[in-house]
Amino acid sequence: MRVAYLGPAGTFSEDALRQSGFVPAAPESFVPLPQATLPAVVDAVAAGRADRALVPVENSIEGSVRPTLDGLIEHADRVRIAGEYDHPIRSALMSRAARPLDRIEVVISHPQPLAQCARFLAEELPAAELRVAPSTSAAVREVAEADRPWAALAPASAAEIYGCEILREGIEDEPGNVTRFLWLEPRSDGGGEAEEGEAPDGSAVPAGRPEAGGTPGWKSTLVFAELGADHPGALVDALLEFSSREINLVRIESRPLRRELARYRFFIDIEGRESDPAVAAAIAALRTKAEWVRLLGSYPAG
Repeated sequence: MRVAYLGPAGTFSEDALRQSGFVPAAPESFVPLPQATLPAVVDAVAAGRADRALVPVENSIEGSVRPTLDGLIEHADRVRIAGEYDHPIRSALMSRAARPLDRIEVVISHPQPLAQCARFLAEELPAAELRVAPSTSAAVREVAEADRPWAALAPASAAEIYGCEILREGIEDEPGNVTRFLWLEPRSDGGGEAEEGEAPDGSAVPAGRPEAGGTPGWKSTLVFAELGADHPGALVDALLEFSSREINLVRIESRPLRRELARYRFFIDIEGRESDPAVAAAIAALRTKAEWVRLLGSYPAG
């Protein structure tokens, strides 16, 4: 099984993959596929170069990982969410050699760790320039090759890989820092759309009022847009299709449509699975209020 993730060696994604407990049916067939960027990770599944992918989607300090959300929208017809994994994040500051913090001129990392350690950087390295790298491992590799007093933010495991010294560990702004990762797989259900009167899995939506609520221990992720002519309460009207059926909304996120200001796509996570009668009915009703609806996946909650 070919599994794509943000690489190369020394990223939090690699740590998450190693610690997630994911073991294919035939371990000897496991082929890790590190990618240079998060869009490239999603692309690998969409293009058939990978059978699975592990991508970060949300951090408890910094919030959503936008490249992942945008990649899911771009490839909604070819990629679906198969599961999730919550991974503890512990950041370390490392450099080519041991040195006092006040000598550090530049700190390099992926945007997420830079934001997650913002208070530490402001208090302990106020004069250091902050630079963005495509991944934490790329940042450590750049620091390891530099002859200047630079430092990188990355998982501690990256220091040994690239021959760096850890200057400080556990520097995230809040204890209990966790990133939620998603397992992705190729889609084989027609893009998450359903004909009128069908549930997302192709079954018929039950007549009358279905049993309320969704299956505990399961999540479904949807994205929708274009709620018709702008009017007060349009989003509330759409979300009422879930609350009126006693389906718990556990997360909502908006992303711009990229065509003009004040037009958005909405990501929602709900409790339950697509085959639940109430969930199927709610999604079918949502399609009558939004011009564009995609079910990105139903999966066991992490």
